Amino acid sequence: MSNAAPQPTPCRGYAAADARSPLAPHAFTRRALRDNDVRIDIRYCGVCHSDLHQARNDWRNTVYPCIPGHEIVGQVAAVGSSVRRYKAGDWVAAGCLVDSCRECGECTAGREVFCQKGATLTYNGKDRQTGDITFGGYSSHIVVRDEFVLRMPDGLDPARAAPLLCAGITTYSPLRHWQVGPGSKVAVAGLGGLGHMGVKLAHAMGAEVTVLTRSAAKSDEAKALGAHHVLLSSDPDSMKRATGTFDFVLDTIPVVHELDPYVRLVRTHGALVLVGVIDTIPAFSSRLLIGGRKTLSGSAIGGIPETQELLDFCAAKGIVAECEMTTMPRINEAFERMEKGDVRYRFVIDMQTL
Repeated sequence: MSNAAPQPTPCRGYAAADARSPLAPHAFTRRALRDNDVRIDIRYCGVCHSDLHQARNDWRNTVYPCIPGHEIVGQVAAVGSSVRRYKAGDWVAAGCLVDSCRECGECTAGREVFCQKGATLTYNGKDRQTGDITFGGYSSHIVVRDEFVLRMPDGLDPARAAPLLCAGITTYSPLRHWQVGPGSKVAVAGLGGLGHMGVKLAHAMGAEVTVLTRSAAKSDEAKALGAHHVLLSSDPDSMKRATGTFDFVLDTIPVVHELDPYVRLVRTHGALVLVGVIDTIPAFSSRLLIGGRKTLSGSAIGGIPETQELLDFCAAKGIVAECEMTTMPRINEAFERMEKGDVRYRFVIDMQTL
């Protein structure tokens, strides 16, 4: 057996060279395996709206070249000398995080996303040891710290499970935090990539689920996903009748919108939780909250233990994302269609096409 030190490995991916350029093939090098690293050959990668925002520098923090992708499913190719949980060939996953300080109160509680020293993002983050910019899953393989690698449960379709690593955990985490379960009345605002996962998960948790939409045409698809009811947010009379109806409203709408109508739907002591990333919240009266001790909150992804819990839950309940498969060379077309809302409900890249 060779005792040679692990070496960096050549990697292929698709990168944005700047905010205006389409993604294009890009060759680079992944770091050599550290003792606690896992190298994953990527088989499928979900396409998240965050990938588009980051590639186009919408958040004004992108470092180029930028290789997006944080909904990663693949197989272990190699492990560091200290890794015992995984071996070559295992099906695994990686989400939005690849490292954190592992020492602060949030990390030790399994909430690495809130690491007090800043978690290391899968792409456009900084490696904690070298400061190098991290590159994501639109690539042939990735190197991830052992503790941030997730086990893929038996029975989950690996392609359709990829969006669970972001869209899934983004909706699962607030549902769990606010203890949604049998007897809960839940409304999901928006029926896109996040919203459709919220409907599926809330239904599987035993809640009575209502989809809030401006389009009556979405009624049938909402119910096919597991919704019990559909409420037209564009109908003032229907919205008024639903005042104070819901224990929990999950707002997945990714554009600026009025919150008043949704706060009014929340019952006393209930919660409205925002998971869509929007730049501005329009002004609204605090009396809507104070009058019923209602909670207005936001939620991001979950930590690593909760993400593993999600994958196990989805395997047990038979839950996967509704996906359209695409190829790596067609990623720019996928971005354009995603921006127009022309996808039901998530794109997943077959990475064999790289």
